[in-house]
Amino acid sequence: MTRPLRLSEQSLRTTDSPITELIYTAMRDRSLISLAAGLVDEETLPTAAVAQAVAAVLADPSVGRAALQYGTTAGLGSLRLALAQRLAGDFTQQPTAAAPLADALAARCIITSGSQQLLYLVSEALIDPGDIVITESPSYFVYHGVIESFGARVLGVPMDHEGMSTTALAELLAELERAGQLHRVKLIYTVDYFQNPTGLSLSASRRVELLRLAQQYSRDGRILILEDAAYRDLRYDGSDLPSILSLPGGEEYVVYAGTFSKPCSPGLKTGYGFLPADLHEPILHLKGNHDFGSSNLSQYIVAHLLQSGAFDQHLEHLRTTYRRKRDAMLEALAETFADCPAVQWNQPAGGLYVWLEFTDGTRTGPDSPLFRAARQAGVLVVPGEFCHVTTDQDRPRHQLRLSFGVADPPRLREGVRRLGQAYAQVTKQLQTV
Repeated sequence: MTRPLRLSEQSLRTTDSPITELIYTAMRDRSLISLAAGLVDEETLPTAAVAQAVAAVLADPSVGRAALQYGTTAGLGSLRLALAQRLAGDFTQQPTAAAPLADALAARCIITSGSQQLLYLVSEALIDPGDIVITESPSYFVYHGVIESFGARVLGVPMDHEGMSTTALAELLAELERAGQLHRVKLIYTVDYFQNPTGLSLSASRRVELLRLAQQYSRDGRILILEDAAYRDLRYDGSDLPSILSLPGGEEYVVYAGTFSKPCSPGLKTGYGFLPADLHEPILHLKGNHDFGSSNLSQYIVAHLLQSGAFDQHLEHLRTTYRRKRDAMLEALAETFADCPAVQWNQPAGGLYVWLEFTDGTRTGPDSPLFRAARQAGVLVVPGEFCHVTTDQDRPRHQLRLSFGVADPPRLREGVRRLGQAYAQVTKQLQTV
């Protein structure tokens, strides 16, 4: 007789991402055009630059042996310093902030196996069952799953063209305080550059206000801001914005998360974070339990790409490529839905996503006629409801996330055309009912 397996409560709270099946579907059927998965374009991966970096690292036997050996839990010192030197430029843009020395920033940097590991480690260090994490709504839904696996509640704050509404955030924090729940708030999570899924960025004034609110409501313990800058390097228009971390007081209240997956190569699986000083050691302890340190060879490769200038050269190529793909999608949307005022979308200045809304209320969920018609027409999209807090019964059900990361411009145009065909079919059926 087989005895039942006694899984942990955390394991039972952990479920698969709703987008996993969409990724597998696209991989199984290459005839489908995927506007769903936020993957990078394989044609842009820097194979030659990485090959040169590997050769350079292994050319010196002593360096090669070090790269192939275990590293430290915190990560390669030269890589952490290079990242700190790049981030230090943010502080010089803040007239009221004293720019820290790169060495001081590097001491609070940790290298992780992609930024997803950092998000997990921060959650593991801070969250107990019953705690609260506040996110944008919509937000990066994969992280929602991490939060919920620790038994926390995810509360969403609406967005507009300037990112998370700090007015709504202030109202939520005040409401939680009145309800005696403020002490449960551990994190405010924001993807503040070209957000996944909307492509929106948090405006300069709201960055200041977000930090102020975190400081103001840290009455029963510090509320940290988890600043996920995964898409920061993928800027196609306009000027860069300094990080929330670089604002006065930010070093105490902000965890800054970055990654080389989107702007370089996900296969290198290298992310990083800058932590408040008193969070650094607890995160290192937890990471030691995970892996004793992330891939050492990958860190040497990334460090060489940064130091040689190859990373920045690749980034320019990447921006040109993705700008062309973004423009192809936007042009196709304008052409396909020219006579459909109920279909609206944003025009992101960076990132990999366009956010589509059907103001006529057309449902977009996985069981909706539109989603099924799009699939039948040969195009995959992400229902917007996946990106909202799962416990929110009133979450919008008339939105879509479109990604221009994978397909080339001709297939992007064809994918949008097929989506338009599906929408026309569904609206026509509704009109005849």
